[in-house]
Amino acid sequence: MKKIAVFPGSFDPITVGHVDIVRRAASLFDKVIVAIGINSQKKYLYSLEERIEKLENVFEENANIFVESYEGLTVKYCQKVGAQFLIRGLRNASDFDYEKQISQMNAIVGNGIETIFLISKPEYSHISSTLVREIIKGKGDASSFLPKEISL
Repeated sequence: MKKIAVFPGSFDPITVGHVDIVRRAASLFDKVIVAIGINSQKKYLYSLEERIEKLENVFEENANIFVESYEGLTVKYCQKVGAQFLIRGLRNASDFDYEKQISQMNAIVGNGIETIFLISKPEYSHISSTLVREIIKGKGDASSFLPKEISL
């Protein structure tokens, strides 16, 4: 059986920290799906189509990394695509506390889906999409936080 993992997020925008987590996960799993969650209540900087295009550009050289979008519970999406694992990146202890709670709930609701935590490399641990989005909105230079394959 293939080991399939889902790395969920809004990726608004995708950062170099996300890319590092996904590529590291791709070395551990047969298939990694970068899954863009759709939340109709959230206001995004980039449209879903723009985010899909940017992610596909970033991962076009990686044969076992796929980009998709979904609505609803992440664990339901995992069941739909046959994924047994969720990937989450941890930057700090606060991330761990938050993600641990979600992983325990997902294990119950998702009938045993396993969450795998990958710790951010030190050079990426300060980067968050929220902060990068604010830099972009403020017309600052966010290029050092974004993958070289995408343009603003």
